[in-house]
Amino acid sequence: MLPLPELGADDRLDLFTREAKALGCVVYRMSRGEALEQIMDLLDGEKSVLSWAEDHLPYAGLHDLLASLDVSVARPDDGEVRVGITGASAALAATGSLVLESGAGRPRSASLLPDRHIALMTADQVLDDLETWQASQKALDYPAFKRASNTVIVTGPSKTADIGHQLVKGAHGPRELHILILD
Repeated sequence: MLPLPELGADDRLDLFTREAKALGCVVYRMSRGEALEQIMDLLDGEKSVLSWAEDHLPYAGLHDLLASLDVSVARPDDGEVRVGITGASAALAATGSLVLESGAGRPRSASLLPDRHIALMTADQVLDDLETWQASQKALDYPAFKRASNTVIVTGPSKTADIGHQLVKGAHGPRELHILILD
């Protein structure tokens, strides 16, 4: 991959947003107060979500707020839940990708099983590219690989054209990826 030109934080966030949208993601930038309303809109009446533990989300109190609105957090193995909520370890501007680390309190199923994946993050999590993320991991003796049972790079909603060259969404994961960047 060619290195990116030197980017400031705003340009990096703009590039991430452009690339993620080009992949079919829906990207929102909002306050935490606005995020609850957006999450409820995205739940579209669903009363259960798969979610990472609150200490892995950039939204303190989200589970209590959902519970007050009669939305429960399901067990990680509940394959019937249609919406998953995760945080992100990082976002990669060059490709519009999210870095997700699964492990204790961060079930992989929240980003893989539901049809709709809602990823919550902050603008300061956006890095230039995969190489920048790898360099940051190396400098810290690879913490993501030591604390995570699995690290994946999510680049857009799931889609494949493996069979008959027909594009199918949601074959190997969520049909929709909504990224909420919280100020």
